[in-house]
Amino acid sequence: MDNQTIKEGKTIAIISYILLFGPLIAISMNSENKNPYASFHLRQGLGLTITFILLGVSISHFENFMIAASMWVFISVLAMYGIFSAAMGKTTNLPILGSLFQKTFKSL
Repeated sequence: MDNQTIKEGKTIAIISYILLFGPLIAISMNSENKNPYASFHLRQGLGLTITFILLGVSISHFENFMIAASMWVFISVLAMYGIFSAAMGKTTNLPILGSLFQKTFKSL
């Protein structure tokens, strides 16, 4: 990817990592002019948000602080990794789940 594409898509890429509403905002911002850099990070952010929701629903039945805290740390670390990656202009997959997100949401 060239520097102009990265520069144009950087804001959308960073917004896509804001859990819950960020991917929705980023999808609408990227819908007219599809930026490949923004689309890459949009797939990562959307996958992270869906993972956050699924983990939250599944562990809510345990009522254990340690389980909930470990989920929050896991999601927070991945979100910060994605934000820093987007801000630095890199297209690196999130650890553990990133390649799965790219395959699953390839149409975005």
